[in-house]
Amino acid sequence: MTALSRRRFLIISAACAAATPATASDARWHGTALGAAASLRLVGMTDVEAAPIIAAVETEIARLEDIFSLNRPQSQLSRLNHDGVLTAPAPELLNVLSLSTALHQASGGAFDPSIQPVWRALAAGARADDLVDVQRAIGWEKVIFDASTIRLPMPGRSALTLNGIAQGAITDRIAALLRGFGLSDVLVDMGEIAALGARGDGASWKVGLATPDHTVLKRIALRDRAVATSSSLATQLSPGLGHIITPDGPANRERTVSVSAPEAAIADGLSTALCAASADKASEIVVRFPDARIELNV
Repeated sequence: MTALSRRRFLIISAACAAATPATASDARWHGTALGAAASLRLVGMTDVEAAPIIAAVETEIARLEDIFSLNRPQSQLSRLNHDGVLTAPAPELLNVLSLSTALHQASGGAFDPSIQPVWRALAAGARADDLVDVQRAIGWEKVIFDASTIRLPMPGRSALTLNGIAQGAITDRIAALLRGFGLSDVLVDMGEIAALGARGDGASWKVGLATPDHTVLKRIALRDRAVATSSSLATQLSPGLGHIITPDGPANRERTVSVSAPEAAIADGLSTALCAASADKASEIVVRFPDARIELNV
């Protein structure tokens, strides 16, 4: 791959554009989630006070990576892709698959987590017009799942990627964990951004929405809301070949889309779906998700 990953691009843009004045009593944490940089800012807490909370966050991230990571051979997603079937899937995985179905239907099939075989073929150097055989292994409507089992249509060939939605799901889960500790003023960045409560000065959190070259195009205020940004060419499999893939191949047109929503998983999935779908379908897709809105579409 070239340049920055989509997640790292988001972390950098957040660091450049979402930073707000820190106080001596703000605790901060920097780590990784799904192989990319992640951060938390806890308003009004010292490092000592935050230590047990941070430990819980790190434990939860590790647990979620054991579900969603494509880089961990024993994660639930990796085992599903290897075996073609997964029994006793985690509730978090089932929730993401259910939301993926809603996004697939709303986007007319443009959002399709089953396109991992196409992504792998393109990353290995295949041309976009040489994908006919690979495409037989994809199709979200062919993926069968319920509370007990997930089955892929062609074991050994079919595979899923949740990179267009899992970061948001992890962000939501960490935000929920922090609420469980009684925290109300937190900025969470696990690849997507969730703003709980307010900044230390009582104002809403400020977030900059940027293009892959880190040019901030818009600034928005967030309070108890999440935002996600996708850019079709933020990562390029080859020059001009973006990382957002549809069943018909890569979404080659250059677009940057930011969506805000009450939940980061919805914002994440929608921003990915809008990059993959036709630009004239954007409003039609988003309206199917209550209180979601397009913040940037260029």
